Amino acid sequence: MRETELYPAIKRYLEGQGYEVKSEVGACDVVAVQGDADPVIVEMKTALSLSLFHQGIARQSVTDAVYIAVPRGTGKRFAKSLKDNLGLCRRLGLGLITVRMRDELVEVHLDPAPYQPRKSAQRRGRLLREFARRVGDPNEGGATRVGLVTAYRQDALLCAQHLADEGPCKGAQVAASTGVAQATRIMAADHYGWFERVSTGIYQLTPKGQEGLVTYAGRGAERVLL
Repeated sequence: MRETELYPAIKRYLEGQGYEVKSEVGACDVVAVQGDADPVIVEMKTALSLSLFHQGIARQSVTDAVYIAVPRGTGKRFAKSLKDNLGLCRRLGLGLITVRMRDELVEVHLDPAPYQPRKSAQRRGRLLREFARRVGDPNEGGATRVGLVTAYRQDALLCAQHLADEGPCKGAQVAASTGVAQATRIMAADHYGWFERVSTGIYQLTPKGQEGLVTYAGRGAERVLL
């Protein structure tokens, strides 16, 4: 389809809101004017794209009332794309319109408005706690989440190395020797498959734990691996 196929439905919708509407005015796909109010600009594309966002942002030098418009798709893939791009539009101060082509139904999903990010004190605190607890800088920026060395993994490595050096031990002994206050809980939870309980309160290292010590050697558990 072509972008021009969106125009009749959008024009009718805006005229129904009391606007005078004209297309291809200057660099703008659609311009709607109502009295002395700021003009409304709509940029159209056959799909959501980076270039469409670029166009919308460029039109904000003319007016704050800028919308981007695309055909409405179907299925989960489009629904997810719409949700993700609504978040982006909100941050950019752009409105978002879809047109259901089979009956030319116009739906305004978002009106342009200034965006004020909402900060999460909980997420900020969690981020800073992880930063403070992590030893060194063991990961490469941009790496995938799988296998990253977190502060929790570093604590588990401390416990694993102690068991490798001393053999089966009580959780309290591991905690006292390594400084990991949650040693017993970490070994009991055994998220990585590194520990097994051999009797009440006593844990030993598994073969997978031995592999873990080799895999993560030198990646932020220097306190125990040196």
